[in-house]
Amino acid sequence: MPLTEDDTMRVRAADLLLNSDELIRLILDSASEAICGCDSEGVCLFSNPSAARILGYDNPAELIGKNMHALEHHTRRDGTPYPIEECPIYIGFQKNENVHRDDEVYWRKDGTSFPVEFWSHIIIREGKTLGAVLTFVDITDRKQAEVALRKGEELNRSLLQINNAIITNLTQQALLRSISEALHPVISFDRCAITLYQPERDSFRFLAVEGELLSDYFRTGLEISRNETCGSWVFDQQRPLVRRDLEREQQYLNERRLAAEGIRSMCVVPLALQAKCIGLLSVVSKHRDRYSDKDATFLQEVANQVALAVQNMQSYQEIAILKAKLEKENIYLREELRAEHNFEEIVGSSPALLKALHAVKQVAPTDSTVLIYGETGTGKELVARAIHSRSTRNGRALVSVNCSAISAGLVESELFGHVKGAFTGAIERRIGRFELANGGTIFLDEIGELCPETQAKILRVLQEHEFEPVGSSHTQRVDVRVIAATNRNLVEAVHAGRFRSDLFYRLNVFPIELPPLRERSSDIPQLVAFCVSQFSKRLGKKIDGVSQESMENMVNYRWPGNIRELQNVIERAIIVSVDPTLRLDRDLMPVAAVAKDLETPESDAPENRQANPKSPKSLLTLEEAERSHILTALEHAGGVVDGPKGAARILSIHPNTLRHRMDKLGITRSRHRRP
Repeated sequence: MPLTEDDTMRVRAADLLLNSDELIRLILDSASEAICGCDSEGVCLFSNPSAARILGYDNPAELIGKNMHALEHHTRRDGTPYPIEECPIYIGFQKNENVHRDDEVYWRKDGTSFPVEFWSHIIIREGKTLGAVLTFVDITDRKQAEVALRKGEELNRSLLQINNAIITNLTQQALLRSISEALHPVISFDRCAITLYQPERDSFRFLAVEGELLSDYFRTGLEISRNETCGSWVFDQQRPLVRRDLEREQQYLNERRLAAEGIRSMCVVPLALQAKCIGLLSVVSKHRDRYSDKDATFLQEVANQVALAVQNMQSYQEIAILKAKLEKENIYLREELRAEHNFEEIVGSSPALLKALHAVKQVAPTDSTVLIYGETGTGKELVARAIHSRSTRNGRALVSVNCSAISAGLVESELFGHVKGAFTGAIERRIGRFELANGGTIFLDEIGELCPETQAKILRVLQEHEFEPVGSSHTQRVDVRVIAATNRNLVEAVHAGRFRSDLFYRLNVFPIELPPLRERSSDIPQLVAFCVSQFSKRLGKKIDGVSQESMENMVNYRWPGNIRELQNVIERAIIVSVDPTLRLDRDLMPVAAVAKDLETPESDAPENRQANPKSPKSLLTLEEAERSHILTALEHAGGVVDGPKGAARILSIHPNTLRHRMDKLGITRSRHRRP
């Protein structure tokens, strides 16, 4: 095919271009990399525009004829002289070797330096090096990215170490020591501290202090008033605070104390959980301008983990206390003896009680779920024990769970257990109550107190007989009979959206309603006789009977606390009794009993209370009677609340419950202590 005129012109242009210096010049000028050539002595023979631009020159001609080593490679990174005989390019000339380096610097015309990567390709003719073509690039951006990457890796390593410290350390000082060791490679400090806010005293308490710089003042356990510390600003604003020159910037008393110790800079960040600040994490240094905003940002990330660790540590301590108590009393696996927890302890023969006991006999041999209704103190747990002891499961454990006594954050772990590492503080596998009750019965007291999430999981156990421990994807099957109890109106709770309707219908298979003591007053004499027999033996007192007046008062009293209240009153009466006939004085009864038919209104005036002692208005209020009763128990116990001879044991209540009631009633122990 003959060539056209255009084709002929293209061929001629290509031949001309490929065989001329114009192509070489075009390549050099268009290259973004710096390219220059030099002879064997290092004198520049040619240079492209990029080389001049990178080295800070206006024109490549300025480089021609100049020694490149003296021009761009004359000193090392630290500014010390760089003799030519030590220059790797010169050494390459001597050895007839190409050279590649990325760990040196070149110098610009204005005296500034930059990290460089260069290649030296030697030109050899007849075995002799005539010169070299030098190519180099400015790698400032790459080096900065590498530094940033290393810094990021250090931060991530520190965060990982801190996370590991949180998982493996559950004591205050050990936790902070591990955090301190992880922080040091990233943030320099002479002392760090964790402080917690004390809302009841509006102060900050040092939970732990760690570092080489010791202080006679800032120590573990120290409490600082809110208005004395800069931590109050951090706490209120929930933002980091950086002091770069404490001598100049100090505003609070604690900052003046720090400055007096030689501290010159500090960084304080909040420990926040779900938008709520619980304390502070702080670092201090003897050097000015030690901390930047970036340091504060990183320290805040650490503080977020520390806040969770502190919460889990506190929860772990609470669990450890509870676990020790449960292990001591063997509550988990204590099998109730039938002689102690059968119908022998359910005293009475009133129609209302007999109806409930008949229901117990009907449902006990089955595996049906039972829901027990009743006011507090009516004996719901006793009925649950009776159902279990008369069932085919009585050879296995009855595990009791008070749903209202477990915090919302721990209830799932308590019920279903957790695997090791499921959350911070989960250092070993924990067996939950459902797994513990496998093959037996679980009694869920106060089930109306459960949160909706836990209600859903219990519904699954009832429906599918399976659950998953916290932190595990492995499903466990259980064979458990559920007996639940509540003193709430669950129907109203369902309508109000506080209780799941599907769970309610699953629980309400066989409801049993326990009558309050006021509806079975005919049982009170039998209950009194039973309690007198039990407590007199335990307290080592001889009691032959109860006075008629006291019995009438007890029969007529409405007993808002039901059987539990009756037991406490009888025990108190036996404690203070001095003769074989038990008499309940007015200060022993919560409210002195009155005849049921006494309906005449009386004046509330104090003079009428004195003038007519038989008037109901002259009687003590329930609060007055409770206060008197607690004071009597404290007097008997010598002011001791806890322990085998303490007032709490006398009153058959938990020591913390007694302390709460004492605080509410304004009772102090000091004046009741024996000298």
